[in-house]
Amino acid sequence: MKTILITGATSGIGKSTAELLAKQANRIIICGRRNEVLESVKKELSEFTEIFSLQFDVRSLDEVENAIHSLPDEWKNIDVLINNAGNAHGLDPLSAGKTDDWDSMIDGNVKGLLYVSKMIIPTMKERNSGHIVNISSVAARQTYINGVVYCATKKAVDVISEGMRLELTEFGIKVTNIQPGAVETDFSLVRFKGDQERAATVYAGYEALKSEDIADAIAYCVNAPKHVMVSDMTIYPSAQSEPRTIYRK
Repeated sequence: MKTILITGATSGIGKSTAELLAKQANRIIICGRRNEVLESVKKELSEFTEIFSLQFDVRSLDEVENAIHSLPDEWKNIDVLINNAGNAHGLDPLSAGKTDDWDSMIDGNVKGLLYVSKMIIPTMKERNSGHIVNISSVAARQTYINGVVYCATKKAVDVISEGMRLELTEFGIKVTNIQPGAVETDFSLVRFKGDQERAATVYAGYEALKSEDIADAIAYCVNAPKHVMVSDMTIYPSAQSEPRTIYRK
């Protein structure tokens, strides 16, 4: 049984991953910004295993530090950290981009990942064991028009993952970087500010990945034998050939 902390665990990939790993009898720390949703997910998953919830925003260093420090002693030794929290806002050219959107993506996708990791890594190093899974995107592989800042943040996740691996392998800590393609979650709904009709067009005419598909991949990496480290994994729906090209019926 592992103790696994998952950021962004109240919806999408994070929630599906929490559910799958809970069913595999791991102890799960679910993290998110909305307490009422956290409590609902906690109640749902408590049917399978022990669940602890932490409410904080990864973009706030103070909130991250206070939340991690508040963990009871029996929950402090985290075996697996899954940095899933992140966001996409807007789809505009740089000349028309909103700086609030840029700040939200940089603070959530990059700085938030760093803040949480900084809090967890020291105890992993002390124990000479652990596993960090970072959720990047195929957007890191190929920049696309009007998505420059989002693509840049996910490229940063790739670079951070590589840097973590260089620093942590000698301590017995695994690092895995996951690059999902098009996954049908609330991702596009957030990007388009709640415009459901526009968000739906992103997934029209083909079968997108489901959050459960990415959860399966994460579970495979987390459950691999001790001597096996999956460093990088790219996952596309079968209709997508590269980040910008999807074949629709």
